[in-house]
Amino acid sequence: MTISTKELSSILNSEVRDPHSILGLHPIKIGGKQQLVARVFIKDAQTCELIDCSTKSENRYPLEKISEEGFFEGIIPNKSKVFKYRLRVVQFNEEIRQFYDPYAFEATLGDQDVYLFNQGTEHRIYEKLGSHLRKIDNIPGTSFAVWAPSAKRVSLVGDFNGWDGRYHPMRMIGSSGIWEIFVPGLTEGTHYKYEIHGEDNHLHLKTDPYASYFESPPHNASIVYSSANYKWNDDKWISKRSKTKWKEKPLSVYEIHVDSWKRKADDGDRPLTYRELATELVDYVKDMGYTHVEFMPLAEHPFTGSWGYQVTGLFAPTHRYGTPEDFKFLVDALHAENIGVLIDWVPGHFPKDSFALSWFDGSHLYEHSDPRQGEHQDWGTLIFNYGRHEVKCFLIASALAWFENFHIDGLRVDAVASMLYLDYSREEGEWIPNQYGGNENLEAIDFLREVNNLVHDYYPGALMIAEESTSFGGVSKPTSEGGLGFDFKWNMGWMNDTLEYFKRDTVFRKWHHNELTFGMIYQYSENFVQVFSHDEVVHGKGSMLLKMAAGDISEKANCLRGLYGLMWGWPGKKTMFMGSDFGQSSEWEYDKTLDWHLLEYLDHSGIQHVLKDLNSLYCNEPAFHESDLKPEGFEWRSMDDSENSIISFLRKDSKSKKHFIVVGNYTPTVHHEYPINVPLKGFWKEVINTDAAVYGGSGEGNMGGKNTAESTWDNHEHTLLLTLPGNSTSIFEFIPEKKKVAKKATKKTAKKKSK
Repeated sequence: MTISTKELSSILNSEVRDPHSILGLHPIKIGGKQQLVARVFIKDAQTCELIDCSTKSENRYPLEKISEEGFFEGIIPNKSKVFKYRLRVVQFNEEIRQFYDPYAFEATLGDQDVYLFNQGTEHRIYEKLGSHLRKIDNIPGTSFAVWAPSAKRVSLVGDFNGWDGRYHPMRMIGSSGIWEIFVPGLTEGTHYKYEIHGEDNHLHLKTDPYASYFESPPHNASIVYSSANYKWNDDKWISKRSKTKWKEKPLSVYEIHVDSWKRKADDGDRPLTYRELATELVDYVKDMGYTHVEFMPLAEHPFTGSWGYQVTGLFAPTHRYGTPEDFKFLVDALHAENIGVLIDWVPGHFPKDSFALSWFDGSHLYEHSDPRQGEHQDWGTLIFNYGRHEVKCFLIASALAWFENFHIDGLRVDAVASMLYLDYSREEGEWIPNQYGGNENLEAIDFLREVNNLVHDYYPGALMIAEESTSFGGVSKPTSEGGLGFDFKWNMGWMNDTLEYFKRDTVFRKWHHNELTFGMIYQYSENFVQVFSHDEVVHGKGSMLLKMAAGDISEKANCLRGLYGLMWGWPGKKTMFMGSDFGQSSEWEYDKTLDWHLLEYLDHSGIQHVLKDLNSLYCNEPAFHESDLKPEGFEWRSMDDSENSIISFLRKDSKSKKHFIVVGNYTPTVHHEYPINVPLKGFWKEVINTDAAVYGGSGEGNMGGKNTAESTWDNHEHTLLLTLPGNSTSIFEFIPEKKKVAKKATKKTAKKKSK
């Protein structure tokens, strides 16, 4: 036996940090002569032979079994240089297996890969860490690499070795903290985890942070998977996206939670698969006229009740609805119909599940050690350590991977406010100030700026949207101007004020008129998305329909249609949560299908119908989207009639070629010949009336439009005397008179031709 007792003990007792220096084929001097020694550690093996693959004869060299656990050793006679070999094993069940030795291969990561990762600048580290199908020396297998710098030992375990951490120990590459192994013969579909002997002297069984596919709970194993052979068909869309200036284009987003959008009641009440969504969801979104779908988090998560916001696999679409390739198919189908894809991304926190990121290598690796920095008390989750290079690299790579691997078009970044402030939801003494004594999380701010810049650099036309609920300055300003670099920010202030207004009894609204108008004071301070999201229809808040301060369902539906008319007429991009677009009566429940049967009733189908028409108007008329972010595209016409709860404003395109007037009357009182001053004389066509009979309303209106009155009002040059239905929003388009020049020109042309 050439192996020392200490080395053998380190293998048998799973204490080895560099197994490749012991196992495999190694030069050794015996009696002054250079020879080779082979050492193999195999589970359930009776005998083991080494087969020389470097010659046609393929000589066999039997190895001696020197421990019952399966350690074999043998001197290879007349050989002094390492050669290519296989192992031939007879197992206890008499099965014979031949395979290549994992400890015969060089590391799959180079010095440059490791250096950039430790510096936090390897933007595609997901191509290096994790599991990857590879061919090395023309031998197929799977490489595995994981970052665990404080670990005393890391082993690859899985269904291929009985989940026994003794048999595939990994080696650390230098001092990088990265542990690596290549296992020949392991194929797609292999289930695996990492067994980590932590700094705390405990064993931790962890899933792969970089895995692209997972099995379902309770086992949650990572799965070797590759969808590299998927053939994309969206080149035209990607090319178009890269040239699109989204700030001047329509952006109407349909927010969806896949698990509860539609379920198959006749098939175990299950949600639709990615491939089923590629038909049903695509058809619905296309018919409704939305430009984008926003999926609530699809990254892997063990607890369905978290709605996807407690993520354990930041690189993997959840297994619940199919494979990663199936998700690609869905994205492709949406792009084929010119529908963009946004994903909720959650870099602000992660759950404490013992199999995932928390206490990963027996130390606080991904999170801060101090709970005043490292834990969200509201959610019972942990906060990423954004100041650690490798953690920042991990998160940036996650963002980029969704664009690269799945061709998504944007990320809606969750809970940005919780990242920006060290004292977020904390009392005095429960947080640690930054180096300047302030409450800003400087590392998180730098991280957000960097990820936004990189997404925009790598993927032109991609969108980064912040869910940010505070008045933090410059969220949607470029980083070159000191901003965070997001394209858009959810307008939480407008949402809260407007909902408060519409929840009030109409009798009292006149004393809260400012809730309708105040939003214009800050409307152009950021690039805003007007939004009614899932957060507004859960936790006892009531559905959008039942929030409306009115009597029966029909009256509430009337109010809700009026609110949506206001939202689509107001500047800013749009986001609407599923179910709210047809006035679902009950609160959203994450584990139940939407109440699609309500569409049998006009109160609900009418809400859906008006939203469809609003989307069409918004998307097809530049006046409603081209100047979403420019103050010159908006002009108040009436903002101070609090007594009647009426407002009106003008929307126009950048060249002032088209003009629209939006008028809201938010009490049940119908007004006849209500004067609205307008900039142009002539006919104003009524293009939307949310109280129209076709939507389930009273049918009150302006018979298709109105001409400006001969008399003026309030010293304005032109006046419309309008009928304003109760609790409604009406939109009018100015229609210029047709000039009678064409006929004369035609006659002159005809005379010239005859001569």
